[in-house]
Amino acid sequence: MEKWTIKAGLTVIAGLVLAGCTSSTNESAETVNLGILQLMDHESLNATREGFLEVLTEAGYTEGENLNIDYQNAQLDQSNLQSMSERLSGDNDLILAIATPAAVSLANVDQETPILFTAITDPVDAGLVANLEEPGGNLTGTTDAGPIEEQIKLLLSLTPEAKKIGIIYNSSEPNSVIQGDEATRLIEESDLEVVLKTVSSTNEVMQAMESLASEVEGIYIPTDNTLASTMGTVAQVAEANQLPVVAASTEQVEAGGLATYGIDYHELGRQTGEMALEIIEDDADPATMAVESSKVLRLVINEEMAEKLNINPDTILVPE
Repeated sequence: MEKWTIKAGLTVIAGLVLAGCTSSTNESAETVNLGILQLMDHESLNATREGFLEVLTEAGYTEGENLNIDYQNAQLDQSNLQSMSERLSGDNDLILAIATPAAVSLANVDQETPILFTAITDPVDAGLVANLEEPGGNLTGTTDAGPIEEQIKLLLSLTPEAKKIGIIYNSSEPNSVIQGDEATRLIEESDLEVVLKTVSSTNEVMQAMESLASEVEGIYIPTDNTLASTMGTVAQVAEANQLPVVAASTEQVEAGGLATYGIDYHELGRQTGEMALEIIEDDADPATMAVESSKVLRLVINEEMAEKLNINPDTILVPE
């Protein structure tokens, strides 16, 4: 596992050298028809898509020349997912599904087109693959299951006097429930009380955060799409109440959290892009392509938020 340590603001302290993906023209490549179905707009999902397309560009696939892209964004609307899945089905050589609901929707209407998924915590639980080693169907991809234990250790190191820790997520997102349950177990094993707040939409985040802030000394947020899209609200409440927030993704921290040791979604997208090249250029079969976990974890510290919380960012370290 490669590790990055950066400080949001954003200074690279230590980095990795990416393995040699160099730009090429790939003039002989046949035109690839690529469909993309994204659940909604927020920093993490957008970074995943951008990383994916970056790899294709470096391999010589240029939109309008030898790459046609049909990009669909459901904006968190289930009815949009259904119609967009039907639109993409059958008309593409490859489809990228970003987030669990997008992948599930596509899987329900297309059992033939190779489909790569990303930003999904548990593809087995979601019914997308038979198992991680041999998916068995037309779907495979990358999981964003992060190091929850290390993230909780990080939060507890920032709140040594805490008695209650808050967790907040959208209870209708299965990935969030899985992560929330694991975080709850780890916090309770540390003899601390968990205060759980769930929301069903972005409109509920402010009230839920304010309620949570009145009860706890620190907050954990999983890779939840609803919370990821409202990190500005989270930051506002956290600052007003002087509460450290550890979120599961680096993009959530950059958007308003305090710190994380977690997934870099841009790199996760690049990793998924490399899998796409195997399918496009080597005729790899998704049924036998193992689901991959992120190869990059980063310690990210939002220095601006640390200053607002009177925390020295130099004291925030990778959890042991």
